[in-house]
Amino acid sequence: MQHEITTNSMISVRGMSKLFGKFVALDRVDFDISRGEKIVVLGPSGSGKSTLIRTLNQIEPHDSGTLIIDGKLINAKTDPIQLRCMVGMVFQNYNLFPHLSVLENCILAPMRVRRMTRMEATALARRYLEQVGIPDQADKYPIQLSGGQQQRVAIARALCMQPEVMLFDEPTAALDPEAIVGVVGIMDELAEQGITTVCVTHEMAFSRRIADRIVFMDQGKIVEITPPETFFTAPQSERAQNFLNQMLRY
Repeated sequence: MQHEITTNSMISVRGMSKLFGKFVALDRVDFDISRGEKIVVLGPSGSGKSTLIRTLNQIEPHDSGTLIIDGKLINAKTDPIQLRCMVGMVFQNYNLFPHLSVLENCILAPMRVRRMTRMEATALARRYLEQVGIPDQADKYPIQLSGGQQQRVAIARALCMQPEVMLFDEPTAALDPEAIVGVVGIMDELAEQGITTVCVTHEMAFSRRIADRIVFMDQGKIVEITPPETFFTAPQSERAQNFLNQMLRY
């Protein structure tokens, strides 16, 4: 049975499913996310984590159910460009344009999609490069940067579209501990600015540090949604307990 939509939530999902052929990637999931909330999605490989966040900006359109973001019904009629202005995404492999400088990577979409002048887009990009801590890297190319720096560029580039929601797919993969601390700080700042964040990760310590709530998934279903301390100390389901036992063993 589906719950009523919570209209004051930033994101409300009811009965949302996604199929790839006969494979059920998402199976009638329900959840609400408040404005400015930091959500971390955990679960074993193949549980539907990445599919879930990819439906939120319709990289993977959902097949059934209801998705509402900031009071707007999201479906096949939704303009994907306008949606992705509102819902930014930072990919695991960053997806930076290698032939463009850091600054050019950041100003391209604001100029083309939001129709900003080069001067306006450049001022915005420099502001966000400052926020993520790499203002001095603006004229370099992605190949000249470390993985942590490329991650920060990807975040700044997404922020240049001034989204209300930010999606992160494994933002700390292959980063060293110092770089991970930097990502945590950036996500804290985004929440303070009222930006809602949804993050998929395998990093348990990062999850515990960053999340307001943990969404735990298995086999395309949401098994439980709990505060991080509850999830890590007293998970509500046997499946989550088994998952934690395996993940924390290493």
